[in-house]
Amino acid sequence: MSKNHAETSASAKLATTLKSTLKLDKPRHEQIYNLPNMLTFSRLIATPMVGYLIIHNHHLYAFSLFAYAALSDLLDGWIARRWHLQTVVGSVVDPMADKFLMTTLVTCLAVNGSLPLPLATIILGRDASLALSALYYRYASLPAPKTMARYWDFSLPSAQVHPTSISKFNTFLQLSLLGTLLCTNLLHDPEATTSAAGGLLASIQNALGGEQGVTTLIQAMSAVVASTTIYSGLEYTWSKKAVVILGGDEALKRKQGFRGRMIMAGGFGSFIVVALYFWATAVVKEGKEDGEE
Repeated sequence: MSKNHAETSASAKLATTLKSTLKLDKPRHEQIYNLPNMLTFSRLIATPMVGYLIIHNHHLYAFSLFAYAALSDLLDGWIARRWHLQTVVGSVVDPMADKFLMTTLVTCLAVNGSLPLPLATIILGRDASLALSALYYRYASLPAPKTMARYWDFSLPSAQVHPTSISKFNTFLQLSLLGTLLCTNLLHDPEATTSAAGGLLASIQNALGGEQGVTTLIQAMSAVVASTTIYSGLEYTWSKKAVVILGGDEALKRKQGFRGRMIMAGGFGSFIVVALYFWATAVVKEGKEDGEE
């Protein structure tokens, strides 16, 4: 009798263990329609408008919309933490919105010559490599069936992104540099110089040492941003905590994580080589021009 009871107890424990294990792989749905996510999506909508305004030299309006985007980025995270509204989709879409804003600003400022091409290549290359690896992570970790509809259904979380500390700091530095460049463009925008803020802009420029002082500041910030961008990008190639794949198969998760990091390494490494080529070409060209003078 005791033997049968022991077997029954063991079977019950085994059933409980199997049930909890299977539960890990069961697709989960979460409430994604909350204020932090709405702020994030509004930033996604505002970003193309910022790019349009930069390209068409409406720098005052571009800077104003950029300021809103930066403020919403601070607010959505604070609100999510304060009222416990964090979601997996938010952890994915929030950095995606940041990168979309960054990509748009970098591209538009590089086109009008405000941002050096080598630095733009490093920044865009890092983001493109992260996006490529993210596509792989999403497909590899998505529970079956892997359909197109389920792939883009972000209420079905399969992997969670945890930006590293240096990555967050790098984002702040990049936004600071791009914001400074937008401010510099205001100095050449009649709409800005004739506005109420025109006197303030002139005072700031004089405090920094005139145009030469502003140029020196931008060069220093660009060097720092280049360094942190390279380091933060390479960190995603060795950090196992940056992307956490959900599920119960640990061996499969390790294999998927390694493949994703190698995709990041190959992509970003290629962009670094291209950036070095652009930098070397610019140095040689500048040397020839100095020699001719």
